[in-house]
Amino acid sequence: MGIAVVALTRDGGILAQRLAAVLDDARVHGLSGRVGDADETFTDAAGHLRALFRGGETIVGVCATGILIRALAPALSDKADEPAVVAVAPDGSSIVPLLGGHRGANALARGIADALGGHPAVTTASDTALGVALDDPPPGWHIANPQTVKPLVAEALAGRNPALVIEAGEPDWLAALPLDRDGEWMVRVSDRKITPNPRELVLNPPTLAVGVGCERGCSADELVGLVRDTLDEAGLAPESVAGIFSIDVKADEPAVHAVAEDLGVSARFMSADSLEAETPRLANPSEIVFREVGAHGVAEAAALAAAGPRSNLVVPKRKSARATCAVARGPRVEAAKTGTPRGSLTVIGTGPGDPDYRIPATDGALARATDVVGYGPYLDLLEPLPREKTRHDFDLGAEEDRCRRALDLAAQGKSVVLVSSGDPGVFAMATLVFELLDREARPEWQRIAVAVEPGVSAMQLAAARAGAPLGHDFCAISLSDLLTTRQTVIARLKAAAQADFVVALYNPASRTRRGLLETARDLLLQHRPADTPVVVARNLARAGESVEVVSLADLRLERIDMLTMVIVGNSQSRVLAHGGHIRTYTPRGYAAKQTRRKTG
Repeated sequence: MGIAVVALTRDGGILAQRLAAVLDDARVHGLSGRVGDADETFTDAAGHLRALFRGGETIVGVCATGILIRALAPALSDKADEPAVVAVAPDGSSIVPLLGGHRGANALARGIADALGGHPAVTTASDTALGVALDDPPPGWHIANPQTVKPLVAEALAGRNPALVIEAGEPDWLAALPLDRDGEWMVRVSDRKITPNPRELVLNPPTLAVGVGCERGCSADELVGLVRDTLDEAGLAPESVAGIFSIDVKADEPAVHAVAEDLGVSARFMSADSLEAETPRLANPSEIVFREVGAHGVAEAAALAAAGPRSNLVVPKRKSARATCAVARGPRVEAAKTGTPRGSLTVIGTGPGDPDYRIPATDGALARATDVVGYGPYLDLLEPLPREKTRHDFDLGAEEDRCRRALDLAAQGKSVVLVSSGDPGVFAMATLVFELLDREARPEWQRIAVAVEPGVSAMQLAAARAGAPLGHDFCAISLSDLLTTRQTVIARLKAAAQADFVVALYNPASRTRRGLLETARDLLLQHRPADTPVVVARNLARAGESVEVVSLADLRLERIDMLTMVIVGNSQSRVLAHGGHIRTYTPRGYAAKQTRRKTG
C-alpha cells in the first residue's frame, strides 16, 4: 500500500505536493475545485477518507485533526488492523500520529517533521516514557509473544524495569530501554525456538541465513519440508530467518521461491564467484559441485556469505533426495544488501491515456518497479513517477531496443515495468517480449519473472463511447503493412468481410500510408450494406477527443490518421438516436429469442 496525502484547501495542496516529493510511494489526493495538480480528486472528503482507511492505505491528512477524527470514527474497529493516520497542520508546524502509531504512524510523523522542520506530537506511552516502542520493532525483528508487551510496559512505567538477556543479534534499538539486572520481568533477544514464561518478552532478531540448493524441478514440498525440519531439529526460530539464499542459476527455481514465501522472507541469489570465496569456511566442500556450478558449495556457502564475515555455520549441509540446506548465524543478516533478487519484468498498458482508464494492477506494478521503460510520451502519461524510479526513454520505432533494455535490466535483478499504450497484448509490446525470449533463449533472460497486466484498448474505449458495436462476434486487424505484408492484410480483410465480423481497424492510416484503408472500405462494402455504421474515434481520452458514427459508404479518409480508431459494424449493426447522441450497437439475437418464446 502507498501513502495518500490528502489536502482540502489550496494551501494544503501546496504542502501536500512537498510531502509527496519526499515520501516514498505517495500520491496527492485533493478536494475537487480547491486543490490543483492532484493525482486523484474527490468531492466527498469524509467518504473518501473512510474508503482509503478501509482499504488499508496510509493517510497523511493536511488538515485539522478534528476533520480526520470525525471522518474516520465510524470506520474504527480493531486497532491491530488499522493503517497509519497522521495529521499535518497546513503550515507544517505540527505533525500528529492519530492512529496506527506502532504500525508506522510514529515513524512517519518523525520523518515528516524532519522534512518540514515541524514538531512530531508522539503520545504513545512506550515511546515517550521508555524511549522505545517495544511493540514496533525494526524491520526483520519479530515479537514471539506480543500479548506480553502491554503488561511489561505497564510494569516499566510503574518503575519496575525489566532485565535484558541477549542470546543473539545486536539489539541497538533497545539502547534507551530502562533496565534492571534483577528485574522480575525480562526481555529476551533470541533466535532459538523457545516457550516464554509469563513474565518474559521474547524478541526474535534477524540473525539466521538459510542457504539452499536443489536439482532442477525439485518439488516445493520437498524443499520447504527440508528447511522446516532443519530449523525445527536445530531448535531455531523460523521468525529469525532473514532470507533464503542460493546461487544465481536457481533464480527461476519455483521451489526456492516457495521456501521464501513459506517463511515470509525474500529470496536472494549470488554469483558462483561470491560463493566460491566462502570455500575455506565450508564444512562440506565438494569437487563435484564445483565442476557443476563453479563453487565448492551452494547451501553452506550461500548461508555464510549472506550472514557475513562474523557468521558461523550453526547447521551444516543437510540433504533430502533432491535438495540441500544449511543455516548460518550472524550478528545481523540484511537480506536486501546480499546478492540480488530474482528480476522481474511486467508489461503494462496505460490504457487510452487518461489515468481514469488505467487499471489498479497497472498502478501496483508501477509502485513496485525500480525501473520504467518506454516511449517517452507514453511515460509522460504516468507522471509524476515516484522519484526513486529510474526512467528509460526511447524514441518512436525503437520497440525492440525498449524490450531488450527492459529484459537486460530485469536480468540484473531489477523490478522493471515496460510501458505500452492501450493494452500491451493488442498490437503492442507484450508480443515482442515473448518473441525475443523465444527467439534468443539467453540464459539470463530465462531466469526473470515475466508478467503482463492488461490495459483498456483503443477499440474498447471507442466502442464504449459510441454504444456497443462490439456486442457480437468481432475481430481486430492492423492496417499497417510495415511488419505484415499487404497481401496478408488484404486476405484477412476479405475473410472478415465474408464472415460478417464487426471489424476494429488499428493503425488505419499515416501520412504516407493510406491506400489500405480505402481498400478495406471497398472490400467491406462488397459484403455489407452501404449504411453499415462506422465508429470513427480520434484522440480517445485525450485533449481534442472526437467520436462520430458515419455510414460505411460515407467514410471519408482525409480525417483519419494514426490517432484514429475505426470500428466497422456488421450487416446487423444498428444506429439509434438517444439523449442527443447517435449510438450504434450490434444485436446478439435477444429480439429473435423473445419472438420465438411468444410464438412457441
